[in-house]
This record gives sequence, structure tokens and C-alpha cells, in this order.
Amino acid sequence: MTLGLLGIIVSLVVLIALAYRGVSVVIAAPICAFFAMAMSGAPLLAGYTEIFMPALGNFVKSYFPLFATGAIFGALMTAAGYAKAIAEMLARTFGARHALVATALTSGLLTYGGISTFVVVFVMFPLALELFRAADIPRRLMPAAIAVGSLTFTMTALPGSPQIQNIIPGNAFETTAFAAPGLGLIGAALMLGGSLAWLTFRRRQLANRGEHFAGMKTSDGDQRVDEHSEVSRESTEALLTPAHPALAFIPLAAMFLVNLACTLWILPARDWSFLENDPYKGATLGNRIAVWSALVAMLAAVLSVLLLNIKHLGLLWEIMGKSVSNAFIPILSTASEVGYGAVIASAAAFAIIRDGIINVSGHALIASAVSTSVVCGITGSASGGMTIALNAMGDELKRMALEQGVSLEAMHRITAMASGGLDSMPHNGAVITLLLVCGLTHRESYQDVFMVTLVIPVLTVITLIPIAITFGSF
Repeated sequence: MTLGLLGIIVSLVVLIALAYRGVSVVIAAPICAFFAMAMSGAPLLAGYTEIFMPALGNFVKSYFPLFATGAIFGALMTAAGYAKAIAEMLARTFGARHALVATALTSGLLTYGGISTFVVVFVMFPLALELFRAADIPRRLMPAAIAVGSLTFTMTALPGSPQIQNIIPGNAFETTAFAAPGLGLIGAALMLGGSLAWLTFRRRQLANRGEHFAGMKTSDGDQRVDEHSEVSRESTEALLTPAHPALAFIPLAAMFLVNLACTLWILPARDWSFLENDPYKGATLGNRIAVWSALVAMLAAVLSVLLLNIKHLGLLWEIMGKSVSNAFIPILSTASEVGYGAVIASAAAFAIIRDGIINVSGHALIASAVSTSVVCGITGSASGGMTIALNAMGDELKRMALEQGVSLEAMHRITAMASGGLDSMPHNGAVITLLLVCGLTHRESYQDVFMVTLVIPVLTVITLIPIAITFGSF
């Protein structure tokens, strides 16, 4: 048992080290899973084909439609010029003096509008580069400013977010993406306010040290950032010009309104009794409504972009076909982390970790937050870690909540927000992508990413749990 526990710890350290060196998690995750299995004495080949791969496949099966439609929507918003129009409008509104706020809010709006967190960084980098240059803000703060909008409050806290991290708890607790809106809005305000306060403090601190936009040398020199900026501009090139910038907000509005309508009225009004029959057994409206509502909303948003640009339908159709491939790396990276986590969860030594988590507190909200945070930290993935935690302990957590009279909506919101904390370890795929696109290293920028995506979200959850325990969901 001791050797197995040591294997889990060492495999996690190796996974973080490999990710830190830029090794793809698609490769690193199975390597570390093999190591953990070997240390625990589990059969390697059987563990790979019967535990790792089924867990990977189940995640892809459940969530690929959301990743695919998100990739398509992101590509269409970019090609139609809508993403750039939104970014430029907010940049003009806030001005160069408030470049940090403009970057964070633009990134947040795109993420809340349904564009994948992996895609948002490519859309945001060219704009953020120009804003930071105009405001003379050290570019080491750029990844953190983008992350505030894409990897914090819009990902887990804002009610109705179509991001996968807000969808997964609905499957376990039979809740919707709009669960506990009051708690979510408070959490979003704390994350956004705390992050912007930190970045403002850091901007002044670096300015007092004499650091400017071009004053920091990267490990490979300044030119490396310029090379990345060219790549990013090519990948986010707007092929069309919107007839009016305001049109850019229509797809985002369609996303939100359709998601809300499907969640509250359209889907609940239908007769779903046929789900009790083969081949649908196991599915219920309660554990599928979050996914189905988000999927319909995403499709409505895609359709709105096509209708608004019907004269260019041929070009956009071609872009749709090519953009689906953009979903493969993000979902395979996350699914590989799910596979790694499933292997860890199957080890006998994991029972020590699981029991320790459950025994941290007898309260369902605390147990759910701690279990989700720990597993997300192990896997380096909010969605992957939350999937593993809820698969392993979801039934027990739900039972505890019902026995204690804890609102399942509060369970949803706290669990979702807890997933967006310790997941941002150095081996997190989104963090690695963010730093690579910005042309910066962990050493140069991770300190600030760590603060806004890990420390502040964790403190937010710690603050909200007593509120949720005292007042329930609202």
C-alpha cells in the first residue's frame, strides 16, 4: 500500500515535470499512468486497455459534441470578424489606460459566449499584445490578464456558462447550468475583483522596478514573442468585415437566450418517458439537461453566424469543415488526464486519499469542494479531475447532501468553482497553451497565472462555503 501511494505521488511529480518541459499530456499521461500501475503492482496492459482507455473514451463520448461545436463557433466568430469587433469595441470603451480590464473582460465575454478556453487565447493574444504595447504594461502580465477572463469566473462561476466545467456537475447532481445563480454571481465578482486588484498591484510593482512592455527579455530573446504574435495573427485572421460591429453580439446573445430557454422551459416541457426504454436506459433529463441545453445553444449560435453572413455561406462552410479538427487536441488532452486519473482512482492506495478527503469534513459541500480540488490538482484539469472525482464519489456526495438538507444547486456551484482552483498547476493543458501562445515561459509568467487562476479561486470557494451552508442556494 505504501509503495502504491508513493507511486501516485511520484507519477504526479513526473507528470508536472514533463508538462513543465512542454511534453504533450497525451504522451505524458499514459507514461505516468504506467508508472503508477507498476508501483502498485497492477497489470500494465490490462490497466491500460481496461481502465485508462475506457475512461478516455467515455469522456470523449460524452463531451466531444461540445468541444466540436465550440471549435466551430470560435472559428466562425473569428472568420466573420466578430471576435475582433467585440475586442476592439471593448478596447475603445476602456482605452489603453485600462488595458488589463479590457483584456480580462473581452476574454471573459468570449468565454461566456461559448468559445472554448483553448480557442480564446488565440483570439485574444493579438489584441492583448497591442493593448499592452500602447499602455506600456510588461508583457509578462499578459497570460494572467487573458486567464482572468477565460479560466476563472466565466468558466465555473457565472450561471449559464456553456463551458464544460459548468456542465459536468449537472450530470452528477441533476442540476442545470444556471444552478445557484446568486452564489455564482458573488463568486464571479470575488474572482474578477481579486484578480484585477492583483494585476493592478503587479503592474505598479513592475513599473517601480523600471520594467516596461519591451523591457523584459525572455529566455530566447524578444524576437520569440514576435514570432508567436505572427502565428497567432494568422490563426485569428478575420476574413470578413461585419456590416456593423453590434452584429457581433447577436451570436453571443443567441447562445445565452437559447441555453436559458432550453434549461427552464423547452426541454422540461417535453415528454422524456422514452428514456426508460432501450437503448436510452441510464439517461434522464436530470442528468442530461445541462449538456443538451448547452449543445442546442451552441448550434443556435453557429446558425446565427451563418445566417448573418449568408452571402459568404460557402466560405464559412469550408471553415466549419476545417475547424472541427481544432477540437481534437483539447479533448484528447483532457481525456488523457481523465484516463490517468481513472488509473490512479483504481489503485488500492487511492482509497487512503479518498477516505482522507471524505473524513476532512462530514459536510457535503466541504467534502465535495475538497475532493474535486484534490483530484483536479492531481490531473491538472478542471473538467478531467471533476469527472473523476464525481465518478468516484458523486453518489456518496449526493447522498450526504440529501441527508443533510444541502441544496444540490449549491453543490453544483461550489463543485464547479472548486474545479477551477488547484487544476491550474504547471501541468494544466490550458496554462501551457496560454504561455506558449504568448511566447513566455513558466518562470516568466506563471507566478501571476498562479495567483489569478489558483490562489484567488481557491480563496473564493473558501469564502463561499460558509455562505452556502448558512443561506443555502440562491
